[in-house]
Amino acid sequence: MKQHTTDTKPWWQYGHVWLIISGPAVVIVAGFITLVIAIRMPDPVLAEDYYRRGLNINQTLAAEKDMQLAPAMQSRNHVVTPKPESAKPNTPTKTP
Repeated sequence: MKQHTTDTKPWWQYGHVWLIISGPAVVIVAGFITLVIAIRMPDPVLAEDYYRRGLNINQTLAAEKDMQLAPAMQSRNHVVTPKPESAKPNTPTKTP
């Protein structure tokens, strides 16, 4: 009869064990790096009137958009409006 020998190496000598451990280890290290970045460079605090400022910016952008369309709107409206009857001058013509 053949006897089966089992491999009796310690667990840290197997490569697939380190492959499995490396995933969570990388995530933990990345978490600490993110924590350090968050502590060193905090987000700026919003101004108390941020909503009003946003509304003013939107109004400014809308006004700029209207100004960009002004020439097109003017020519479109000019085509649609009828021409006023121009008065013909009643100037006598001189005969030589």
